[in-house]
Amino acid sequence: MNFVSHRRHIVGGLAAAALLAAAPAAWAQSAWPAKPVKIVVPFAPGGTTDILARAVAPELSRAFGQQFVVENKAGAGGNLGAEQVAKSAGDGYTLLMGTVGTHGINRALYAKLPYDPFKDFVPVTLVAGVPNVMVVNADLAATHKINNVNDFIKYARANPGKLNMASSGNGTSIHLAGELFKSQTGIFMAHIPYRGSGPALLDLAAGNMDVMFDNLPSALQLIKAGKIKALAVTSGQRSSAVPDLPTIEEAAGLKGFEASSWFGLLAPAGTPMDIVNRIQQEVSKALNSPAIKEKLQLQGAIPSGNTSAQFGALIEAEHKKWAAVVKASGAKVD
Repeated sequence: MNFVSHRRHIVGGLAAAALLAAAPAAWAQSAWPAKPVKIVVPFAPGGTTDILARAVAPELSRAFGQQFVVENKAGAGGNLGAEQVAKSAGDGYTLLMGTVGTHGINRALYAKLPYDPFKDFVPVTLVAGVPNVMVVNADLAATHKINNVNDFIKYARANPGKLNMASSGNGTSIHLAGELFKSQTGIFMAHIPYRGSGPALLDLAAGNMDVMFDNLPSALQLIKAGKIKALAVTSGQRSSAVPDLPTIEEAAGLKGFEASSWFGLLAPAGTPMDIVNRIQQEVSKALNSPAIKEKLQLQGAIPSGNTSAQFGALIEAEHKKWAAVVKASGAKVD
C-alpha cells in the first residue's frame, strides 16, 4: 500500500468512527418523544393558563404519538411551577406553560426569585394573548347599582377599606392590573391572592370577594351565566368575544390603561433546538386549525404559535414594560 492510499484508508476509518460515535446521539434526538411529556401549569385548574395548556396538549399527543400530560403545580404567583421546570433536565420531557407573570413581571416584583426567566429557559412559542376583564360580584353590583367602572369607583371611594380584590396570585398580570387600577384611581382595595384564577373566581361568584381583574377566557362562562358582572376589559382595544364591553380607558377616562396577558410554552435551558422547533411547529399547526382557532377566539384569546426567537423577543420587551409598572405601583413581594 503506497502513502496516498494508506492515508486515505486512515482518514476513511476515522470518518466512519466519527459517524458511528455520533449515531447514538442523533438517534436519541430523532426518537424523541419516547415517553410521555409533562406540561407544567403553575396555577390551579380552571384558569386561563390551565385552559390553554389543555387545549394544546391533545393536539401535541396526536402529532407526536405520545401523551402530553398537564400537571398543575400552583403557588407563589406561578413561581413554584416555574422553578420546578427550571430545575428539570433539558431533554424535551418537561415543558412550562409560562405567563406574563412568570416571565414578564415576577423578576421585578419578587425580592428573590428561585429561577432566572431568561437563563433557565428556552422559549418555545407564544400560545395566545388575552385581555383581562374587570369583574365584580353580581349581588354587590345589583345591591349598590354598580353598572359600570365609574359606578364602582364612586362606591369604592364612599366605602374605603371595605372592598377585597381577588387575584390568581402575587405578581400575576391579574394582580398587577388591579394594582394599576388602584394607583390610577386612588382607591384602596385589599389584595387577596389565590393559587390560581379558578378558586378566586368561585369565591368571587359566591360573594366572598368583591372584585377581580381576571383573564377573559377563564371568567367568560361565569359572566355569561350571570354569576359575576363584567364592567370593562383592560386591553387597549375592545375584545371581539365581548364587543359590548368598553375598555377601562373608555369607561373611566384612565389614559393609557392597558394590562393584557399572554401564555406560552417554555422548555428548560439546554433543551435541543430541534425538539424546541418541532414542538413550535406542531403548536402553530394546531392553533391555526379552524376548530382550535375558533374555540380560543370565542373565549377571547388571540392564538399565536410564533417562533422561539419571536417569543424570546416578546418576553424581553414585556419584562421591561412590567418592571416600569411594578416600580410605579410600588408593589413588592418578599
